[in-house]
Amino acid sequence: MTNIEFEKENKKNIELMSKDSKLKKMTRSWFDLAFKHQYSYHFTWLGRPIIQFPQDMIALQEIIWDVKPDIIIETGIAHGGSLIFSASMLQLIGRGKVIGIDIDIRKHNKDEIKKHPLYKRIKMIEGSSVDPKIIKKVFSAVKDKKKIMVFLDSNHTHEHVLKELEAYSSLVKKGSYIIVFDTMVEDMPKNSFPNRPWSKKNNPKTAVREFLKKNKRFKVNKDFENKLLITSSPDGFLQCME
Repeated sequence: MTNIEFEKENKKNIELMSKDSKLKKMTRSWFDLAFKHQYSYHFTWLGRPIIQFPQDMIALQEIIWDVKPDIIIETGIAHGGSLIFSASMLQLIGRGKVIGIDIDIRKHNKDEIKKHPLYKRIKMIEGSSVDPKIIKKVFSAVKDKKKIMVFLDSNHTHEHVLKELEAYSSLVKKGSYIIVFDTMVEDMPKNSFPNRPWSKKNNPKTAVREFLKKNKRFKVNKDFENKLLITSSPDGFLQCME
C-alpha cells in the first residue's frame, strides 16, 4: 500500500468512526467515568506532570510538527509538563521558544522547570494572561516572529478565555492554531466542577462560540477531534484561515 493509498483509507475510516453513534456514546461514558479518577493527572512528559490527555498530546505533536512555529505561547503552567512537551518538540524542529504565563508559578515547580535540560527553550512570565501589562510583555517578547501558536489552559471561565482569545489571536497567522483546552466542560454532567468558577454555559467552549461569531479568521478544525474521540478540547482546535 502506497502512502497515498494509506492516507486515503485512513481518512475514510476516520470519517466512518466519527459517525459511529454507538462508539461516540461509549466514548462519552468513558470520559465521564475517567474524569472522576482525575485521569488527565496520571501522566508525565520527560519527568514533569503534564495534566493532559495522551490523545491530545498526540494531536499537538502532529500540529507542532506540521506548523513548525517559532513561538508557542501557553497560558497556564501548573507543574510545567506542557512547557516541557512544547520545548521538546521545538528542540526536535531545531528552533523556537515556549512562553508560559501563569498568575501563580509555584516556587517548587519553577525550580524543577529551571533544572530541566530543555529550559533553554522556555521563558516563564508570572501574572494574569489577560492583564494588559502581561499582554504587552508577551507581544514584546514575540516581536518579529513569523509563526506563533497559542495554547489556552489557565482560568476556564467564559470571560477569561474570551479575553485571552481576543488578546492573543492577532499573533496567530494563516495555517497556525489556537488550541483551547477544557472545552469539554460544556459537555459534562452538571455539577462536575462544584469547587470551580466554571460550569455549563460558563466555560472555554462558550467563549470559543462567542469569539468565532466576531472573528472570521478562525474556524474549528474537526479533523483532530474526529480521530481522537477522547479529547479535552472538542471544538477547541482553532485554525487560522487567513
